[in-house]
Amino acid sequence: MDDGLFSVLLDPTMWALGTPGGFWQRIVEHLGYTALALAIGFVIAFPIGLLIGHTNRFAFLAINAGNAARSLPTLGLIAVIVVLFGLGLLPITVALTVLAVPPILTNTYAAIRNVDPHTVDAARGMGMRERQVLLRVELPMGLPLVLSGFRNATLQVVATATIAAYVGSGGLGRYLFDGLATRDYPEVFAGAIVVALLAVVLDLLLAGGQRLVVSAGVSGRAATRRTSRDTTTPTPSGRQDP
Repeated sequence: MDDGLFSVLLDPTMWALGTPGGFWQRIVEHLGYTALALAIGFVIAFPIGLLIGHTNRFAFLAINAGNAARSLPTLGLIAVIVVLFGLGLLPITVALTVLAVPPILTNTYAAIRNVDPHTVDAARGMGMRERQVLLRVELPMGLPLVLSGFRNATLQVVATATIAAYVGSGGLGRYLFDGLATRDYPEVFAGAIVVALLAVVLDLLLAGGQRLVVSAGVSGRAATRRTSRDTTTPTPSGRQDP
């Protein structure tokens, strides 16, 4: 492989803080688009997912609407919004939010519906109101699947946020679009690698956060630890159990 392909990626000036158009500036812009779209998508999809999961009403309509939104071509959607409202942050935010909503919505719905119905009936039998059942029983038990949907949405949005450069904005997509326009393939290669690394880092951070937020009993870590202790408990003869 040509060493020149790595010239932009390994250029120390591109990694220096404060460099105009450098990697850190583009990463911050990229994360800004991603965070805004995820925040709006979560505010829209999470309550709807909780509601339809708990009541099982309008589930077919909501899930299919979300899947229909997922099938929309992102670049085409941006082009339509640009024609209607012009350039700026709006077309990027709308397109990325449309991408973020379906995985959050479907996973939240599935998380609530997959809670053991006997556990839910027991909570109602103890006198819990419907809101308490949802927030104290169903949501904590379904939290791993909810967070999995958010992680999935994050990966999709951070990978697609490169389209911001399509409408003249910043982000890591600048390296891809500008590099292709000028046939500067080291720049294209650098942008693609940094986007991939950013997605991996974000997924690892979210996985670590999920491990901290989800209780050991729900995630199964407590049972794993008990099993591990049981298998290493010494027998009366001083030997360990096989």
